[in-house]
Formats: sequence, C-alpha cells, structure tokens
Amino acid sequence: MKLLTTATLTTITLTAVTLISLLLSTTVFSQDKSQLKGIRVYDIGEAPNFKLDDIDGEPFELKQTRGKWVFLHFWASWCGPCKIEMPTIEKLISEIKNDKFKVVMVNTAEDDDTIFTFLGEIGIESTSLMDTDGEITDKYKPRGLPTTFLIDPAGRIRYQAIGGREWDKKEYIEFIKALINS
Repeated sequence: MKLLTTATLTTITLTAVTLISLLLSTTVFSQDKSQLKGIRVYDIGEAPNFKLDDIDGEPFELKQTRGKWVFLHFWASWCGPCKIEMPTIEKLISEIKNDKFKVVMVNTAEDDDTIFTFLGEIGIESTSLMDTDGEITDKYKPRGLPTTFLIDPAGRIRYQAIGGREWDKKEYIEFIKALINS
C-alpha cells in the first residue's frame, strides 16, 4: 500500500476545503440573490402582540392584523434617517393599496406634542402609535432607528430592515407586492 506524502495530503485537504467553500457560497448566494439589499431574513418566530393608542387616541392591537402582511416600523423624531424616510413610507402606503397589507408605525418613547409637531413639520398624513413608555420597543429590540419588521399573515416576523431606506423605490415596492401575492 502506497503512503500519501504530506504534500499530497495537503493538496487533497485544500481541494476538499475549496469545494466545500464553493458549495456553501453557492448555496448562500442562491439564497441571497433573491433578497433585496438592506432587508434581511429574520425568521425569529411569532411577533409579540401589543396594544397601543394612536395619536388620535384610537386603540390598536397587533393581533387585529392577522391575515395581512404587516410593515411594523419603529421611529423617533430625533432620528435623522427617520425624518428622511417617513415621506417614502407615505408614498409606499399610497402605492400599495391592498387589504392584505398594513403599515404600522410606532413612535418610541416620546410624548404627544413631540409626535404631533414632528409629523406636522414633515407633512405626514399617516397615523402613528405611541409607545410613550418604550415597553413595546423593548419587546422588539430594534438595533437602531429606524427599524422595520415585516410580519407575515400568520403573525410571524420574517424580515428586518435596520436603518433608513427609500421605501418608495420600485425594488422595495415590488418586493412587498411579491410578499403579499405569495
């Protein structure tokens, strides 16, 4: 029986590692190429239910949205990217008028006056929920603001987008429409 030299073993090992790496990168690439830049798969289970009032004092409970894709967006008035992003969310809402899609905006730990002033200054017509004590924000643990979670019709968190983006861009609208139609 012929013994393999160290050089031969090294070559075989490197070839195996290269093939495994190539296989893994191809698998990852094939999953990532269907993903939109800035939106990551974030399948962490059921979205925690919550009850909050909106800026008009109307109660809202997340479980009321079952059967719809939910765009759950956390923001604050002091957040520069939030201010830039809000008008694009408003355009997204007008672009995607579908009974199977709901945008839910949650202000994190600010008072009524601050929220009203901010939304009035940037000309936003959409309502926002008020998480005045920050408890709901703590449940979701966004790593920064703004943060958006996309929740499927069964109530499971499926995607996350951290940081501001132009939600009214064609690729984001198409991505969300594809989710709704899946």
